[in-house]
Amino acid sequence: MITDVLIIGGGGAAARCAIECSNKNVIIAVKGLFGKSGCTVMAEGGYNAVLNPEDDFKKHFEDTMKGGGYINNPKLVEILVKNAPKELKNLEKFGSIFDRNDDGTIAQRPFGGQSFNRTCYSGDRTGHELMAGLMEYINKLEKVKILEDTMAIKLIVRDDRCYGALFLNMITGDIFPIYAKSTVLATGGAGQLYPITSNPVQKVGDGFAMAYNEGVELIDMEMVQFHPTGMVGTGVLVTEAVRGEGGILYNKNKERFMVNYDKDRLELSTRDVVAKAIYNEIQEGRGVNGGVYLDVSHLDDEIIEERLETTFKQFMDIGVDIRKEPMIVAPTAHHSMGGVKINEKCETNIKGLFACGEVAGGIHGANRLGGNALADTQVFGAIAGRSAEEFAEESQFNLKYIKEYANRLIMDIKEELASKMDNENNKNENKNKNNNENNADVYNVFELINSLKSIMWDYVSIVRNEEGLKKALSEINDLKNKAENVKINGVVEIQKYFELKNMITVAEIIVRCALERKESRGAHYRSDYPETKEEWKGNLVVCNDEIKFLK
Repeated sequence: MITDVLIIGGGGAAARCAIECSNKNVIIAVKGLFGKSGCTVMAEGGYNAVLNPEDDFKKHFEDTMKGGGYINNPKLVEILVKNAPKELKNLEKFGSIFDRNDDGTIAQRPFGGQSFNRTCYSGDRTGHELMAGLMEYINKLEKVKILEDTMAIKLIVRDDRCYGALFLNMITGDIFPIYAKSTVLATGGAGQLYPITSNPVQKVGDGFAMAYNEGVELIDMEMVQFHPTGMVGTGVLVTEAVRGEGGILYNKNKERFMVNYDKDRLELSTRDVVAKAIYNEIQEGRGVNGGVYLDVSHLDDEIIEERLETTFKQFMDIGVDIRKEPMIVAPTAHHSMGGVKINEKCETNIKGLFACGEVAGGIHGANRLGGNALADTQVFGAIAGRSAEEFAEESQFNLKYIKEYANRLIMDIKEELASKMDNENNKNENKNKNNNENNADVYNVFELINSLKSIMWDYVSIVRNEEGLKKALSEINDLKNKAENVKINGVVEIQKYFELKNMITVAEIIVRCALERKESRGAHYRSDYPETKEEWKGNLVVCNDEIKFLK
């Protein structure tokens, strides 16, 4: 299979990218269902854009830089804030519908860390509405082909040039290549590294790992955002729109504790501040049932039912009427600020490979402001599409040469999988190699994945320190050795095996970078280095097993 542009991913960034380069032949390869398996459709709160004459780009720029601990790439931030309004209008052209004021202007609500009410929304299901419009528009594009249940497992990179990727058919188990003049990573983040997350099951960090394995630079990987409010025990997102509409956080003593952490912004402080505040209240014994109270019962029923419709329904499903009683919430793993290092054209350091959306780093720095992610998907999705189209127009390559290389890669992967298959021949072979029955066939991918998630939650979550991070690194290394001896059976376990390897790679990078950054900044909080230090105002870039600090 060959195409002009290959887009790996199926969320808002991938969709916008496809629209922008739809004059070319485009294949969107999705690990799951298009529009259903990404984080975009689950984003509830809104889309930040400067629309009001009293607002301005400088304010949005400064809010974003300040929220990101001033380690964001200022050029990328400028592109984000200046292009967000235009892309919002494009979304309406594609078919998305946003809430309006009585005078017909687009309604905007307050969100954390922002100096102006600039978050545009569609109730509390903004991401769903955004994806509905994009999908409706893409259905009209004849040159865009969508492959679902198709997991990318390796980029085809030769001589610092990307020629597409190898894929696993998640239904049949077949491994096959898609050759492309341009390849765009839009695979999202890695929230599934943690047992409690708002992310869908597909988001294990595949894009980060595939890129890193081919020598692509990753940036700010230690910066993992925990959304302050998820449903306790499940991680299901409780949108920031709840606080934007006036929701109040209380501890078990009915104290509005945010006054002790940010007395000016209170519940509308940045996510890192609110998440750490909730974590601290729970750790110091002022929590309730593993969380804290989030209360909107003082608001009019009409506001709750219309503007917070999704939240209202999700709590009614568990017997909690938020019109009359508070929710109980706790932090949940949510967003990867770090990712593939890109320039203003979404180019990576590998020719022919581009990145956009959550898989790309540098835009949000140490902490993402709520409402900036949806804008990010559209602004940089469009840029990646234009850049990929331009590269495809100028690009030529020797298909026979690349096919020979890809076929060798596929053979190596099939041999690796064959050695892992849980069949009688392999069992006998293992017994002959080692009489210890607990040797190679005692590990399965599901157990190892769960172990990795526990390690990340225990040592690499909201509060970190050197002792815990070093322990995490040691235990991840142990898991890496165990992963060499797993046995798999069937297509699902083949998929999970690839995911396990990717998760271990990404987890190790996060931990190494977290150990390296000896300060606290944004979402990265070191209890042994609680201060933010001027000398660490810069970025950690990891590539080919080496970490560099760039000021």
